[in-house]
Amino acid sequence: MEAPKTVEIELDEVVMKEKEEKKVNADDLAYAIEDVPPWYLCIFLGFQQYLTMFGATVALPLIICPALCIEETDPARAYIISTIFFVSGLITILQATFGVRLPIVQGGTFSFLAPTFAILSLPHNKCPEDFAKSGWSNATFNATEEFKTEQWQSRMQEIQGAIIVASLFQVVIGWFGIIGIMLKYITPLTIAPAVTMIGLALFDVAGNYAAKNWGVAMGTIIFMTLFSQYLRNVSVPFVAYKNGEWQIVRLHIFKLFPVLLTIIVMWAICAIITVSDGFSKEDDGRTDKKLFIIQNASWFRFPYPFQWGWPKVTVAGVFGMLAGIIASAIESVGDYYACARLSGAPPPPTHAINRGIGTEGLGCILAGIWGTGNGTTSYSENIGAIGVTKVGSRRVIQVGGLIMIIFGLFSKFGALFVTIPEPIIGGIFCVMFGMVSSVGLSNLQFVNLNSTRNLFILGFSIFFGLTLSKWVDNPSNELFVFDNDTSESMKGFAQVIKVLLSTSMFVSGFLGFFLDNTIPGTDEERGITLWTSQLAGGEPGHESEKSSNCYDIPFITKYFKKWSWTKHLPFSPTFTGFSIRNKIHPCRSKET
Repeated sequence: MEAPKTVEIELDEVVMKEKEEKKVNADDLAYAIEDVPPWYLCIFLGFQQYLTMFGATVALPLIICPALCIEETDPARAYIISTIFFVSGLITILQATFGVRLPIVQGGTFSFLAPTFAILSLPHNKCPEDFAKSGWSNATFNATEEFKTEQWQSRMQEIQGAIIVASLFQVVIGWFGIIGIMLKYITPLTIAPAVTMIGLALFDVAGNYAAKNWGVAMGTIIFMTLFSQYLRNVSVPFVAYKNGEWQIVRLHIFKLFPVLLTIIVMWAICAIITVSDGFSKEDDGRTDKKLFIIQNASWFRFPYPFQWGWPKVTVAGVFGMLAGIIASAIESVGDYYACARLSGAPPPPTHAINRGIGTEGLGCILAGIWGTGNGTTSYSENIGAIGVTKVGSRRVIQVGGLIMIIFGLFSKFGALFVTIPEPIIGGIFCVMFGMVSSVGLSNLQFVNLNSTRNLFILGFSIFFGLTLSKWVDNPSNELFVFDNDTSESMKGFAQVIKVLLSTSMFVSGFLGFFLDNTIPGTDEERGITLWTSQLAGGEPGHESEKSSNCYDIPFITKYFKKWSWTKHLPFSPTFTGFSIRNKIHPCRSKET
């Protein structure tokens, strides 16, 4: 047998070679937004997009389940993980096909965690104080399986109701074009405090997980830092068959999969220590404490709507969840522009942004109906993967969404991740939540930080958001004191105020929004000029709101173009409202 021919080529060189052969655009893309790779490449590249998003997605149920009073040994954790993957795949296909039509992955969002914890901190939702240590079996009394299930499903139903109703707001601001009007009032000093608080508010969650074995948690942090930072530019050789011969292609796997690699390495180390009895029987670093969850989980389970029961709607829950909805929508708008630049598409016009936000709202409604305990949003990680792999094909993302649906049907796959030792999860959280906060702070690159006005808005919004939310969360601090004769409506109003004020993301975001739009300051000082230019592509005229065919809705755009009245529909490709007349950019730039 002939030995494989060794041709060491960097990934970027391979892409350049394909560019010369296929004469792709000047953006150096192997596959631009409208390109369709061979079916086998679609599967491989789609699976890669799945691997890129799974780390953040699987983390969300692991964070939420303890607050829902779901025991570590309960197979329900695996079912929730499978459900969130199933719904994420479904919404990814809808978004890429009918929504914003960019190659952008949809998945669970950290923006919903703060309001979720605020809702679950209400008196009727709190778990027994000793639940975290011993679970329901020894918490206050010996609970039956039916009682345990009823308790966590009741809490889940309240979260579902809050997500479903609050998400209607996102559907409205998207499909009715309100997001296009709001954009001029949403500034970097609005986004920075709100998104920063998403990560900062979760420091105690990360600390509690890591504290179960700080040695394992620190090892996780070290490997995560090593893979994602120190080794990010190190390429690893892989054998590939290309152009009729075997070649060795070097890929930057540490940059692509730092979370996955960290979990695999630390999981293996913990398994070795467990087998050699290096951990005590009760140590949370052991890998054999939850193996029975995989054994008890079914091989195949189809997630279905209202599988945990009918949602419960509370006013406090809905208003609290609105903070997460607004933050998620604002963040997604920036993701659309970034994804468009990397995938070879023009800046998204207003109608595409309106559809994208409306579709995300629909995705959150479906996530609430299916019971993921969370919503959906655009994933920045996958946008970064497009920049690294130079593959911006819409078809790849659609195939990736189908892969998510398939894996969501296999419960044992979800159960596998439940068995990850919790100190490993804690170490991952310490890094990931820090990254979430830094994403919020990165918006300050557009702002003049030499301005005392801007420093006041930023510092006060973040500090007071932390201070007020922690004070409200303290059971000994009562915002309102009622007697038994107080009406239920007043008590409900008090719950709404408590949820809002205990959601640090809402407090900080509201203060940033209010102060930045009321305190006098120039557009340059506030960062609006540079931020708008950056989002639109950095060139004059890139703010074009005219339709490009890559943003057309399949099957029905040809009818919209025949009917003049569709120009008034904010989601129509013929929409002319809120537009800036500029030059049209094709989906794929060509040399002239």
